[in-house]
Amino acid sequence: MSTPISQLFDLHGKTALVTGGSRGLGLQIAEALGEAGARVMLTSRKAGDLEESAGHLKAKGIDAIWIDADASQPSEIVRVSEDAIARLGHVDILVNNAGATWGAAAEDHPLEAWDKVMNLNIRSIFLMSQAIGKHSMIPRKSGKVINVASIAGLAGSNDLAMVAYHTSKAAVINFTRSLAGEWGKYGINVNALAPGFFPSRMTKGLLAQYGADAMAAHAPLRRLGDDDDLKGATLLFASQAGKHITGQILPVDGGVSAVMAA
Repeated sequence: MSTPISQLFDLHGKTALVTGGSRGLGLQIAEALGEAGARVMLTSRKAGDLEESAGHLKAKGIDAIWIDADASQPSEIVRVSEDAIARLGHVDILVNNAGATWGAAAEDHPLEAWDKVMNLNIRSIFLMSQAIGKHSMIPRKSGKVINVASIAGLAGSNDLAMVAYHTSKAAVINFTRSLAGEWGKYGINVNALAPGFFPSRMTKGLLAQYGADAMAAHAPLRRLGDDDDLKGATLLFASQAGKHITGQILPVDGGVSAVMAA
């Protein structure tokens, strides 16, 4: 017997932890999960932003809680994972979205900036996945891990001086594939979203430098990502609709990655 499509995408009764969930793409992802019925826990560094974002979700009828923490610190990841499991009971869906960027020419890139990007963009994803996997998903033999990569991890760039960011996102992509292979035996799906250019605090510098029209011109669809464009892909990976999908990287980029090598 097949399952009705509305049930396949339904997340009522599920719980989700979203890192970097207080703004931008993380908040959009949290909104999608909550609108589909999941109870959502947000985490990021700034309590004020989290309180505001949780209020935004609650106004939409979403059950949202939060905890402030610095995901670049291993001890903070332990605290978040323990608190999430204690308050949610377990974590069905883990979204690793917290990230940072740094613009500098490779020959002058500060070591401390390299470490900052790597620690947040890939080490924290490994540590959070390890903690939630070991203490919630593996014992229950069920779970969905969604990593937020980027099309910047699919290819290099000859004009954007962001070598640490590009490298870290490439690492996220292969981490996703490797973890999917290792954790499939536990019934855990591991996939990654690879967004293209979305206006956000992180990308405001590029937007100011190049302009929205010029950025959009690189995409076959001639548009930038908006506040809804990650929602459908998120639900596919988070729900039973995607139960036979793992180890996959889904660009959400208006077609940019399709023509990158052209």
